[in-house]
Order: sequence, then structure tokens, then C-alpha cells
Amino acid sequence: MSLPWFLRNMIQNLAAARIRQAVMTAAETQIAQAAKSAAEDTATGAQPCHAAILFALGEEAGGLDDRLEDFRVLRGAGFQVHLGRLKGRRLVVGISGAGQQPAARAAAAILQAYRPPLVVSAGFCGGLDPQLRRHDLLVAQEVQNAQGQTVQVGCELDLSAMRLRGKVHMGRLITVDQPVRTPAAKRALGQQSGALAVDMESFAVAQLCQSEGVACRVFRVVSDAVDDPLPREVAGLVRQKTTAARLGAALASVWNRPGSLKDLYRLKENALIASDRLADLLTEAIGQLCPLPPASAECG
Repeated sequence: MSLPWFLRNMIQNLAAARIRQAVMTAAETQIAQAAKSAAEDTATGAQPCHAAILFALGEEAGGLDDRLEDFRVLRGAGFQVHLGRLKGRRLVVGISGAGQQPAARAAAAILQAYRPPLVVSAGFCGGLDPQLRRHDLLVAQEVQNAQGQTVQVGCELDLSAMRLRGKVHMGRLITVDQPVRTPAAKRALGQQSGALAVDMESFAVAQLCQSEGVACRVFRVVSDAVDDPLPREVAGLVRQKTTAARLGAALASVWNRPGSLKDLYRLKENALIASDRLADLLTEAIGQLCPLPPASAECG
């Protein structure tokens, strides 16, 4: 073992420890600020939060963010919190980052700070069943992980009363730790699990809500159907924690594989449509799941 190699690794380990400490401090600050804001709302007689909606990426939340009134952004703990009102309901929107651990961490912080009576795991999913077309909607009835554990998240929505673009499916969603990129891998996972679609966050959120006794619902939009292959750069992009980091990763991908530019542009255009379709479902669902008192036209 050479001395320079040893020193370099020691410095890297120290830097990593400092980063972890900074993240923990930021998390504590974020939660304290959110709790203070929620307490102030409660003191004035306002309902602190009708529902919390958790996304992995800002691209997934964009359609809903555009519809929120009194929109505010809080940052910290490696995730973002967006606050706003949707048709009189006060919402907390969390952007956790991709994966089960970030999703669970963000959900725990939001539950501690805001005590929402309802948590929704929302975002994109990959189709595993040929019935699901791109931009179709999924209302999950149960969520399963790769080890076969399941959490029931059945939903009492009146779909016939909703004005939605795209077909709505109901069934099982499976959560895995890496993007499922190829049609063959998607079909194999669908046959093995019996799931209609796959994501990377919902099981962790649903499991946490179950342990905390909080209602959880899962609404997803199909970003890629079973026969839609994903570019190999997707795995690297979803691991990035910020928009700037994803942009850097995208530029690196184009540098390494110029042909990826067309693939990434197609993904971006697809994401805009999917986010807007998902926002339609969330708007209609929150209206049914969080009814306002008859005399309330506005909240807080």
C-alpha cells in the first residue's frame, strides 16, 4: 500500500464524514423550521396540512407545482419541501431523491414536522404489463418489494367522477432499487411479481406510513411502457440529488455517447407530458380524499 494512496483515502473518508454530519445538521434544521411553521399554523386555527405528496424528482412534481397557490420552497436534509394550496387544501410536497432510503428519510421528516393525515407516494413508473400504455395512470392497491413483502394501499376513489386524460389501472406496484431498462427485464419482473408497474420509492413510503398509522395512497403515471427501452444513462441520472447534478450527468453522457442527446431530449419531453397527466390525477384524488367543510371555500 503506497503512502499517497493511504492519505488520499483517509482524506476522502474524513470528507465523507463531514458531509454526513452536514446532512444530519441540515435535516435537524429543516425539521425544526417545518415544525415551527406547522405549530404557528395550528396556533392560528389553520389546518397545518391536509396531505403530503412525495415525489423522487422535481420533474415528476412539476405539473402539480404549477397548480399550487401560495407556493413556497424549503431546502435542506438532502431533499426539498414545497408548500402550497390546491383548491383550498394545504399540501406539503416532498422531493426526496430517487430510491427507497431517500424516500423513507423525507417521509419521516415530513411526518414529524407536519403530521399529515394522508401521505401520497407519487411519480413516474415503468410498465410491466402490456395493458399499460405510456402516460396511463396507476392507482396502486398494494405495493410489493423485491423480497415479496407487501403493503396494502387500496384506494376508495370514484374514478367515474374524475376528468382524466389517459386510462386508469388499478393493481399491484413493485418497488426495486435500480431502473428496469429493457423490455425483456420488464416482462420477466412483471411475470415473476404479478405487478402492473415498477418504481423505486413507494414500498418504503407505504411501509413507513403503515408503521406510523398514517393513511398512504400510491398514484403513478407510466413514463415508459413495457416495450419502451430506457437509455443506459438513466441509472446515472436518477442517482443525482439536484437538477444541477443531473444536468452535469446529462452533459457527460452526451460527451461519452453523442447519440444519447436524442434519447435524453425524448425523455425530457415525455416527462413533461407524464407530469401533467399525473397532476390531473392528484388534483382530482385530493379533492375526493380531503373533503373540505361545507362552508369552506378556502383553507387557512
